[in-house]
Amino acid sequence: MLFKTPTAKSGFTALAATSFIIGSQQCIAAEGGEPKGLPQLDISTWPNQLLWLAATFLVGYLLMAKVITPRIGTVLNTRRHTIFDDLKRAKDAEAEAKQMKEDYESALETARITAAEAASKAMAEAKAKAEVAEVDLTAKLAKKTKAAEIRLSKIRDEALANIHDVAKELTLDTVSNVTGMKVTKTDADKAIRKVIKLSGQEA
Repeated sequence: MLFKTPTAKSGFTALAATSFIIGSQQCIAAEGGEPKGLPQLDISTWPNQLLWLAATFLVGYLLMAKVITPRIGTVLNTRRHTIFDDLKRAKDAEAEAKQMKEDYESALETARITAAEAASKAMAEAKAKAEVAEVDLTAKLAKKTKAAEIRLSKIRDEALANIHDVAKELTLDTVSNVTGMKVTKTDADKAIRKVIKLSGQEA
């Protein structure tokens, strides 16, 4: 196909019209005066017009084929490659941005999981320490309670012993002063023990 692009077709049309006009003007100049009627309808000028048309067309064709069209093609190819490169860079930038977003979301999810695991581990360790501290405190309290009970039991026994001795002395003095009878410490001790036993049963 001779005209591959609309631009080339328009160029050739313009060149043909130009050559036709030039040929007409040259024919007029060769005749040395104004033509009668339209020069295009004067059959005697057609060979000259056709010659100039062919020459102008050939020159225009060579210019279009060798100079103008290659330059236009180069510009179009350069523009096409530029657009293609821009689109490729845009796609690469979009893919990079998408990958960065995915990496960020992955890092954020990893950080969240790590934080949750650390918090869970800290809570477990704190709970274990609290349980150990509770067991240790319970053992210490039990030990102190037992020691206090032992001390209280000892104090009670000592107090009962003192009360027993005081009661025994008081019984001896009371019986001696009231009845004039002499009671041995053994009898007084037995009587006091019996009274304490009866008091415990009544309680």
